[in-house]
Amino acid sequence: MGRSVAVAVVLFTLLDSAGQAAEYECRWVYVSRGLRREADVGDIRQIVQTASKHGLNGMVLSAGLDRLDRQPPEYFERLEEVQKVCRENDVEIIPIVFSAGYGGSVLAENRNLAAGLAVDDVPFVVHGGKATFQPETPVDIPNGGFEEYSGNRFEGCRFHDDPAVTSFVDTEVKHSGKASMRMENFTANPHGHGRVMFEVAVRPHRCYRIRCHFKTENLQPTSALRIQVLADNRSLAPMQLRVESTMDWRETVVGFNSLEYDKVRIYAGVWKGQAGRFWVDDIQIEEVALLNVLRRPGTPLVVCDSDSKTIYEEGRDFAPIADRRLNFRFDHDGPEIEILPQRRIKDGQELRVSYCHGMAINNGQVSVCMSEEEPYEIWCKQAELIQRHLAPKRWLLSMDEIRAGGSCQACKQRGLTMGQILGDCISRQTQIIRGNNPEAKVYVWSDMLDPKHNAHGNYYLVEGDYTGSWNCIPKDLGIVCWYHKLRRESLKHFSDLGFKTVAGAYYDADTLDNPRDWLEALKATPGAEGIMYTTWRNKYELLGPFGDLVWGK
Repeated sequence: MGRSVAVAVVLFTLLDSAGQAAEYECRWVYVSRGLRREADVGDIRQIVQTASKHGLNGMVLSAGLDRLDRQPPEYFERLEEVQKVCRENDVEIIPIVFSAGYGGSVLAENRNLAAGLAVDDVPFVVHGGKATFQPETPVDIPNGGFEEYSGNRFEGCRFHDDPAVTSFVDTEVKHSGKASMRMENFTANPHGHGRVMFEVAVRPHRCYRIRCHFKTENLQPTSALRIQVLADNRSLAPMQLRVESTMDWRETVVGFNSLEYDKVRIYAGVWKGQAGRFWVDDIQIEEVALLNVLRRPGTPLVVCDSDSKTIYEEGRDFAPIADRRLNFRFDHDGPEIEILPQRRIKDGQELRVSYCHGMAINNGQVSVCMSEEEPYEIWCKQAELIQRHLAPKRWLLSMDEIRAGGSCQACKQRGLTMGQILGDCISRQTQIIRGNNPEAKVYVWSDMLDPKHNAHGNYYLVEGDYTGSWNCIPKDLGIVCWYHKLRRESLKHFSDLGFKTVAGAYYDADTLDNPRDWLEALKATPGAEGIMYTTWRNKYELLGPFGDLVWGK
């Protein structure tokens, strides 16, 4: 090594150890714009110019790039403008594509490709040429109308938080009947809770719908108000309710699959409430069938006689079955079964029906089945279009938070763990990309490959275990780590396995403490390639200072 080079290396090392950032290859900013309007291009121009001025060199672009075949002509005009802006500012475009966890792009092609939850042996009874669902076991929420009480204590429920302190009988404000439950003074509870809980017996692998009515007054935060369905420590209905701080009585509907459980705990109320109050009334539960039924090769629908087990044929014995709405919500009823004139199926006969249904969680998230072939055909078509229009050198796979899967026949018949199914999916996506550009560098979010994050069992509605997924992916992938709390452990996990890493930093704070923490952890990580300014709220005020921090200026 020459003397001048050695001096430069020593000087750089001293500067780095003194607190300046290392010169990372990947210095990115995350941008999400639909390119539906010209203003999106203006926003991106400003972000790119700021990023370039402050030493950043890449833009991870979320812009519907994995549904290019469905975009209008003006979209491509705007995409060309964005490319021109990036070229002028030496900022590379990294498309973020191919999500299985948030499956909107694939489901836009075929909604039946949603991950399915199994429903087994549901009874239907034939009458007048139709087979209708007839639940065999009554299901009920005792005193769900809050009509029975003593003082401020309600009968029927397993508990309600802090009677006469947080929870009250209200005979003046109610949706129906003579009373409702009112909850307030949340801060009097050490956890900010204000909840009522009922324990209900259910049948395993069946589908249920809960209806209730809420009224709110100055409730803060609105996100605290929820309906939870728990079995053991699993949440079977992980939904975020759409409520307002102050609203009149409004019906809320959620649904769940009982999975392997025969008893569930149903909660309604607030967790970590801060202010205001709410009322709840008329909580009801019912079993439902064929709601959001999925029709794809890996979700066979079986209709058989309840006694002889004779299996009947769709199109011969009964008309094709489909949920015409298939919106993955529980706001409608499933279809009846139309019996065809051949009449192998007779009036009064009891049938048993098994099928799979899709289900949205949180704010409407629906995962895609990774074991069906059609998603890969869709991704292959989109990869060709992305290569044609962008020819990117780097790609980011949006393979995070895959919260359903493993229950349908497409998954079960493979004989693989969910970790292996996920690893195979990521590997195939990488092959698809490199089939168009053999030199492409491919990155992926970290969470589904990190045992301390989401790569484990009992994950949301997944049947199976993601453990070991990190051993089933190409070793030349770059991993974008984003769990700030466990940043050192996460970076070390992937570095020890030989992966290059990038930190997904920032996440909409008012300071740069988060990126500083990541930079400190990156310095201790062999194979660290860079860091990204990651905002979900389009908050770019700190982008310039972030770039200066990363670039060490």
